[in-house]
Amino acid sequence: MSNEEGRTDEIGVGPHAEPWPDDPRLDPELLEHGDRRNVVDSYRYWSVEAIVADLDTRRHRFHVAVENWEHDLNIGTVVRNANAFMAAGVHIVGKRRWNRRGAMVTDRYQHVAHHENFASLAEFASSNELVIVGVDNLPGSLPIETTQLPEASLLVFGQEGPGLSEEARQCADLVCSISQFGSTRSINAGVASGIAMHSWIVQHVVGAVS
Repeated sequence: MSNEEGRTDEIGVGPHAEPWPDDPRLDPELLEHGDRRNVVDSYRYWSVEAIVADLDTRRHRFHVAVENWEHDLNIGTVVRNANAFMAAGVHIVGKRRWNRRGAMVTDRYQHVAHHENFASLAEFASSNELVIVGVDNLPGSLPIETTQLPEASLLVFGQEGPGLSEEARQCADLVCSISQFGSTRSINAGVASGIAMHSWIVQHVVGAVS
């Protein structure tokens, strides 16, 4: 318990009272032992497979990709952001292994694909009619704040420091930058991905219903 009376630091719910609901989406282990996962309340006691299946019925039309040449620690944050904003898929370009710690197990609920190079990613984008949007502060890039992002977008992020590789820049249909006002020239891929995905949400979800 915390110092505040009536509050608990534990998230989630404990074991479900019997008799258990007759619902195939529910996981017997979670019903028996409780569900302390970081999921929204409507998914309490649901199995991972049931949650993924439900998300698949309403994922958004954008995908995200991130370069992984040097095991960038930001990739986990990109995946977590993709889950928060319900991206259709996440694509890792480069090395297959990536640091999952920052994802906070949200990769279980996302479709994560691997591409050895950008030729493979570009082929995927073309076959799925996705516009490749590079996100980096490059000369000639368009401010993301005033640029209409295609609904069927593949948002691509580079690594901490070097940003988008030359191969990524060549594959991009357009490049957008995030306006900054401090002393550093760039922000990391984890932060940039959250801003870019939210920009897409503002344009195609929030704006569509306002």
